[in-house]
Amino acid sequence: MKINWGTGIVIAFALFISFILYFIIKVQTNVKYDNELVVEEYYKKDAKYGDEMIRIQNAQDLKQKPVITNDSEGVAIVFPAEFAPKDIKGIVSFYRSSNKKFDFVVPISLSNSALKVPKEKLLGGRWEINMEWQYEGKQYLTKETIYVK
Repeated sequence: MKINWGTGIVIAFALFISFILYFIIKVQTNVKYDNELVVEEYYKKDAKYGDEMIRIQNAQDLKQKPVITNDSEGVAIVFPAEFAPKDIKGIVSFYRSSNKKFDFVVPISLSNSALKVPKEKLLGGRWEINMEWQYEGKQYLTKETIYVK
């Protein structure tokens, strides 16, 4: 049977469309390619962006900033000695961009100037740390990225 050029073009288009549809279906159904949003309620978070920038600037204006370190025991957040530990309130959010199931929040409740998060709570890889805290009525926001081995 002889195929003319018109039939060949139709067959080529059909094969191309089938090829593209195969990959679309594969990506949408495979759990490996999770398509969840990075942040829940994105628009509500975006509306508070100006507020967030003020808190970040407050943290940048500090003479001595809190230090976030990562070692073999876990993550340690050390506040400057000039702050009274009992007056520091807030939360530390650990955000795993690859899978939100591993995200967790630690309340800031200090007896000394350091907050420790054990390594057992942290999987290896990249973590975003958002530390929202207040001291003497002034709010601060510190953001940092760490890599856990």
